[in-house]
Formats: sequence, C-alpha cells, structure tokens
Amino acid sequence: MQKKPSTLVLLDDNDYRNTHSVFFHSLQERGHQLTFKHIFDEENTLDKYGEYLYDNLVLFAPSAQDFGERINPDLIIKFVDSGRNLLVAVNSNISEPVREVANECGVDFDEEQTAVIDHVNFDVSDEAQGGRHTLVALSNVHVLPVITGHPTAPILFSGVGHAASEGSRLLFRILTGAQTTFSANPNQVVTDYPQSVGKDTLLVTAIQARNNARVVFSGSLDLFSNKLFSSPVNVNGKKFDKSGNEQFAADLSKWVFQERGLLRAHSLTHSKVDGGALNPQSYRVKDDIKFSVVIEEYDMQHEKWQPYVAKDVQLSLIMLDPYIRQTLAADSHGKYTAQVKLPDVYGVFKFSVDYHRQGYSNLELFETVSVHPFRHDEFERFIDVAYPYYISAFSMMGGFFVFGLVFLFTKPSSS
Repeated sequence: MQKKPSTLVLLDDNDYRNTHSVFFHSLQERGHQLTFKHIFDEENTLDKYGEYLYDNLVLFAPSAQDFGERINPDLIIKFVDSGRNLLVAVNSNISEPVREVANECGVDFDEEQTAVIDHVNFDVSDEAQGGRHTLVALSNVHVLPVITGHPTAPILFSGVGHAASEGSRLLFRILTGAQTTFSANPNQVVTDYPQSVGKDTLLVTAIQARNNARVVFSGSLDLFSNKLFSSPVNVNGKKFDKSGNEQFAADLSKWVFQERGLLRAHSLTHSKVDGGALNPQSYRVKDDIKFSVVIEEYDMQHEKWQPYVAKDVQLSLIMLDPYIRQTLAADSHGKYTAQVKLPDVYGVFKFSVDYHRQGYSNLELFETVSVHPFRHDEFERFIDVAYPYYISAFSMMGGFFVFGLVFLFTKPSSS
C-alpha cells in the first residue's frame, strides 16, 4: 500500500474552500492530506531542513503577486524538478508570478483580461449573464483514458486560453477549443486577429517531465467549482442533466497526483537458453539469450499493483548504437519475454527497456553485460565453408602418394 499523499493548496481567496469544496472533498476521500494556506501566510514553505513537506501542490491563486516569503516561482519549479506534482488553475486575472511558473514549463497564457469565447458552442445560461458567450461547452477532449477517462457530457469552461510549445513529447493537449473558439477581450470590439483561434486555443494542458513529475495547467479555475460541477448543459439544442466537469476534474487530478498511469518494473532476468546462471556478467558472441521482466501498473481503487499488458514494449541490445531491437511478448501476468541471439561482435552491451507512452510514467531499465569472443578451444574443428580446401589438401596428398608408388615400383625401360 502506498503512503497517503500530502498536498499543499495555495489560495489567494479563502472562499475557494467553499466554492470548490466538492473537488477538495474528492481529494480527501482518495486519501490526500490537504493543507490549505493563503498566499499571505508568512509561514508558507515547501521544504524544511532540505526535505520537502509535500508530495503535491495545488495552486489556485491566479492573481497572486507572490506566494509568501518562502515560496517563489523558482522554488515551485525546483519542487517539480524533484519529482513532485503541480496543478495550476487560473482565470482572466492571471498574475506575472503565475505566468512565470507556466512559462518555465513551456506554457504561455493569453493576455490579462482576455477570455475564451465561442459564439456557437456556448451554454444557454450564458445568455442570461450578458450573452458574452464566455461560458463555453466543449467536447474537444483529447481522450487518453489513463488521463481523462471517457467524458460522457460536455465540459463547461470559463477562463483564459494558452499556447504551448509545439512538438514537445512531454506535453499533452487535454482540452482544446472548437473550430469556432477564439481568445479575445470580451469587453472590447475585436479589430485585430485574436491571440488564438480554433483548436490552437488550449484550455487544459498536461505535462509529464522526464523525471516522472506531472504538471497540469487549466485556464479555468471555475472548471473545478461546485457550480460548474452540478450545472446542467444546454448547447446547440442538446441538453445534459449535468456537465462532465466533476468526472473530468476527478480523472485529471488522479493522473496529475500519480494515482493513475503509474508503472514499475521488477524481476529483470537474463540467461542462456540452454541453462546457466541468472544475470551473468558476460556472454559469448552468438549465444542464445532469454530475457524477461515484469511490468505492473498501480491500481488505485484496490491499492495494489496489477499486471500491465501491452504489445509495444521493446528490448534493445545497445553498444553505442542498437544492434538488436525486438518487441517483447507479454503474458496475462505482466511478464515480458524475448529470446535473442547475440551478434558476432564483442564488447560491452546494454540490455535496455526504454518505455515512454503518453499518460504513463517512464520506464528506463538498463542491464550491462560484456560479450567476449570464442576462446581458443571453443572454435569448431571443421567448418563448412572450408571443405573445398580440405578436399584439395587431401587430394594433393593422395596424388603425391600415388605418384610415389608409381615412381618407386615402375622400372625404367631399357633403350
């Protein structure tokens, strides 16, 4: 059983404890030990005597000009660099320190006072609030079941959009705008091209760092609010009794706090196919090797590790460059096996399983072995390709023997 996670919640308004109580209660039900702090609390700190006090940080302080005397953007990034997790939710009043945290992670929020607008995919309740169409109802969820689950209702979003680094394999676009979505100041006439348009308007973005730390940026603090959790949705004539926000927020928080998509590997073994010691330090060229490893995924519901079965886990045999790369075969118990023949090259090789998949923690397994050539007494006495030379040598000896017999026993003729 894993230890109960400790989570710090930084707020710039204590009312969020009431307006977002359902979300916080869901975290507590899952075992999180929540510590609520206001940004003006002078005792705010992430570590003490060089040891971090928390496993996760929830930053619901979009307008914060600072986070206390002992917390700043650099320390928050170091917190993530240490392998811990961060959830950030903002609104249109985003401050520079929050922007700095986002920028360090490759996320760039739109200008202050802008909002995500959609004159097609908006909830009808928005008409009664001025009709600015800033309460959008979207289903553009990039479905990664391990992160988002399978939303069955549109997500209500009221907030600011953002952009992110293109082509980064560490960053996942979780929720994006529709083709009719754009980002602008809703209180002004749009005369210039909007900051972002269509699916380029990012609403929720997730990041998995190389050290397996996880970060989520949401442009809407209201997305996690009780109001939008329980609000019905009426968009383009389609009605839903309840928005998908609550389930979406629950699935997203399970992932970012490493309650889901967490992999581990153990029982890595390799040996000769015809027997011998397990995990020897050296092999001979052309040896037939059997390799196996067990990979498991954490099951949060039952608080135990269960087999992880996939068809894309590969084994590589590397010496500077891969000499062999082979897909591992998995059984129902999560045991991955492969049988390979070592190349006719000697040196120091690595058995490597380097597994990176969206939404799952990274697995990087290495086992170093040396591969030596044949010893002097291990070479074959006769090899097939040399038989023509063997035959020519014995035919020469046979011919010489016949010539000798003829020469010795044949009398010269008298003239």
